[in-house]
Amino acid sequence: MVAASRIAKEKQEDDSDAALRFGFRIVSSTVLHPLHYAKTLIQLGYEPIAPRPGRTLLGARRLMLPNIFQYAAYIKSVDGFTGCFRGLSASLLGNVLSSFYAERLAVVLLGKPTKRSDSKECNTIELIYADIEQHLERKDCNDETPSGGLLHKAVTHVCGVIISHPFHVISIRMMAQFIGREHVYDGLFGSIKEIWANEGISGFFAGIVPRLWMDFLCMTVTCGITYLFTKYSGANETICDHVNTIAHYSVTSVFYPYRVVATCMAVQGSRLRAGNPPMMDHYINWRDCYARLVLQQQHKRGSAFFFRTVASVPAKMNNGAFAPYPELK
Repeated sequence: MVAASRIAKEKQEDDSDAALRFGFRIVSSTVLHPLHYAKTLIQLGYEPIAPRPGRTLLGARRLMLPNIFQYAAYIKSVDGFTGCFRGLSASLLGNVLSSFYAERLAVVLLGKPTKRSDSKECNTIELIYADIEQHLERKDCNDETPSGGLLHKAVTHVCGVIISHPFHVISIRMMAQFIGREHVYDGLFGSIKEIWANEGISGFFAGIVPRLWMDFLCMTVTCGITYLFTKYSGANETICDHVNTIAHYSVTSVFYPYRVVATCMAVQGSRLRAGNPPMMDHYINWRDCYARLVLQQQHKRGSAFFFRTVASVPAKMNNGAFAPYPELK
């Protein structure tokens, strides 16, 4: 009786913590959306404000683009305060559906998480991940893993991305309308109808491959670094958590170009000016997009909030109003 009461109390606390985390995620996404809006336009290569001569963090003379806060202020000056939250509704809806259905879809695919035992009845895949989980989660084989283990977490994450991606595409296209001043994706249902009529089902999953590829690489490399550090350093759990956070941030920075590619491919194929020449080159596929962005030194655009410098091959400017760039003397 006491054990059952304790389990029920722990379950209630876990549900409360999950609700608080989800609420914080929604609030933070709403508050930070203007910055995400500006970053999306930067990833698409849109630079409406002319660069000015300045200095980098290390003091080198370069042509400097406006920082992300100045960019967000420019959006506000054009569309007003409410215009800074364009695309937020689709993004939040995708997050809600992803959070609600991802875990359930993972259970359908893998089955419910079960307790492990020391016997040979353990699943072969679970045995592969057992050593990693013991170090990352500090749990013994006899303990119950509420999330179902590392494999279950990975599948849940992939399911979440797949569920939310159609709304992710709609959100990006709503924001991309700022470039050409269109009104094609103003409403959620109108946006769904527009994509279905012109691109079919594939339009809702434009750019999903580089997005999944980046998430897979980040998850794999981060877990590998944390696992190796935990296994061979013997550090306590707090230090390992810090190492995991630093590793995740560093790995995400390394694979950031795939996020730029995913954003560009989400817009290409639409009727928006932002996704067609001359604002955006026509890409055969996401690999072609990645190769061309690297060649033009545009694969890192949007990665820095401050000290944004002009690449040797400039991004597309607004009607060419600010071309050519001023020269440094």
